[in-house]
Amino acid sequence: MRLLENNIQSYDFYIDKENMRDEIVKGLSAPVKTISSKFLYDHRGSELFEMITELEEYYPTRTEMKIFNEKIQEITMAVGDVHTLIEYGSGSSNKIKALLHNFTSLKEYVPIDISREYLFQSSLELAMLFPHIMIKAVCGDYTAPLTLPLEANGKKVIFFPGSTIGNFEQVEVRNFLMKSAKLLDDGDGFLIGVDTKKDTVTLERAYDDAKGITAAFNLNLLTRMNRELGANFNEDQFEHLAYYNEEKGRIEMHLESQRNQTVKIGENEFFFQEGETIHTENSYKYSIGQFHTMALECGFKPRKVWTDAEEKFSVHYLEK
Repeated sequence: MRLLENNIQSYDFYIDKENMRDEIVKGLSAPVKTISSKFLYDHRGSELFEMITELEEYYPTRTEMKIFNEKIQEITMAVGDVHTLIEYGSGSSNKIKALLHNFTSLKEYVPIDISREYLFQSSLELAMLFPHIMIKAVCGDYTAPLTLPLEANGKKVIFFPGSTIGNFEQVEVRNFLMKSAKLLDDGDGFLIGVDTKKDTVTLERAYDDAKGITAAFNLNLLTRMNRELGANFNEDQFEHLAYYNEEKGRIEMHLESQRNQTVKIGENEFFFQEGETIHTENSYKYSIGQFHTMALECGFKPRKVWTDAEEKFSVHYLEK
């Protein structure tokens, strides 16, 4: 544990290169080359994603924020008095600021993220804005087992905005929800953003914008592997690819090789055929009914859901 300010503590549970190298080598060695979307979020990747959230095409952040702006009093009343707020993510958005401002009984806030620099930067900003709240910044993988530095008493609520739940495979969603339920006691809650099903054009524009910011975000993964793992990817020989897979109900993002080539990561070599891809992200879309069914199967009771007028996005409050 490291003290940063009077009301902030940092906990570092993540070993970057060892975890990253093993997972990426395993993913690139699979018959269908895949890299977890969590590795898109180094410091530069996090900056690029913040730029994506401001794009005209990218509706999720804007729509979710509108729901929070319009429904914050309803959300606060539905959630009730909260002692501990746990956020899966870095806490850089205005959504967490709205909750920290309106949850007047809150005593501690625990953001969890693998992007160390971005996490601590955003936590320092929040510590100055909310000096009465103890902030415990945890650098770690919230999809993996973690022992969190929580106080024993008081109501706990997990906050997971931005529809990041859509990045998980179907089995992973259920495991993740069940793992999250184990962090909570009866009466505790889970406040989560979920992107809804909609037309293909709207979805594909959101993940392949005209300015090329999403492409830069995806390609930055290659830059990161070169820098941190000693890989020799050539960004000019890969292109960003994003499309809606209607059968599976998800947006898929890929990096497509533009020619036959071999790439090295240390002693490991990976051959790419022209047109072969690295699958870097999925973003599943769920109807309200679909998500409620999953939540019930994983130990949660759906208590309230809020949407925008067009039902482009949903915010759910689940209770353990």
